[in-house]
Amino acid sequence: MLKKMGEAVARVARKVNETVESGSDTLDLAECKLVSFPIGIYKVLRNVSDQIHLITLANNELKSLTSKFMTTFSQLRELHLEGNFLHRLPSEVTALQHLKAIDLSRNQFQDFPEQLTTLPALETINLEENEIVDVPVEKLAAMPALRCINLRFNPLSAEVRVIAPPLIKFDMLMSPEGARAPPL
Repeated sequence: MLKKMGEAVARVARKVNETVESGSDTLDLAECKLVSFPIGIYKVLRNVSDQIHLITLANNELKSLTSKFMTTFSQLRELHLEGNFLHRLPSEVTALQHLKAIDLSRNQFQDFPEQLTTLPALETINLEENEIVDVPVEKLAAMPALRCINLRFNPLSAEVRVIAPPLIKFDMLMSPEGARAPPL
């Protein structure tokens, strides 16, 4: 167990160092068994956090993200959080004014993260395979850049299914009522 933890920590450290040393705009910490975003990474990345435009934290064990994460990486264009245990986003997600795409698929959202509707550059929202019943259709319809929202395999209410199509000017992907996600 300790050996595996050590390997996971070393992998994270290696990936963070690669980002810093290469001057990359990408931080990829997918599949690193993270239960939270490591606090030490903020220190290591403090001089380059503004240059990071893509962060991938997919397929970890994250239950939440902190407000510090959102405010530190305020220049993000893409955020990949699929395959975690997230059920909400901090209100500071509104600091991500340049965010164009967010992937929250295969998490545990029961409520639509409404803070996303305030992000002016947001073009793509992926919430596939969550537990969302209700969606703020009017707020989504008012989003200036939104082009696609994926809500497949969510138990959407009949009301959302009826109200949404005539109001929206973007692609809203929904599964047939009662459809189940395919097994992994």
